[in-house]
Amino acid sequence: MDVFWFLLLTMAVVVAAVTLAVVGGGGSAVLQDVEPERLTDPLPANRPLGRADIEAMRLPMAVRGYRMADVDEALDRLAAELAERDAHIAELESALAGAQATAVTGPDLFKRPGEPLTGENGPQDEEGQR
Repeated sequence: MDVFWFLLLTMAVVVAAVTLAVVGGGGSAVLQDVEPERLTDPLPANRPLGRADIEAMRLPMAVRGYRMADVDEALDRLAAELAERDAHIAELESALAGAQATAVTGPDLFKRPGEPLTGENGPQDEEGQR
């Protein structure tokens, strides 16, 4: 029975101490509001992104992971740059395909001067006439 009274008294003291700490605050100053952590080194706006920029980027932590606005901003920037690079690659590939087509169907580099191109004047018979 003595153990019961000891545990009851200990529990009452703990509850009272916690209540005083939470409600009373002990007369200490109120904690100041802290500015939320922001992305300190944003992606460069004056030049295209490079591999080193992405590897060096560190997103600030929030209570439940990363700050959504910072992640969305970084992903939007990366998506825009990738789309721009894809468009540039497609443009270069079409220019290359056009240059290759011109080279294949262009003038015959192996014909002798003065010799007509094959099929230029239509089919000819053995004597060189139509």
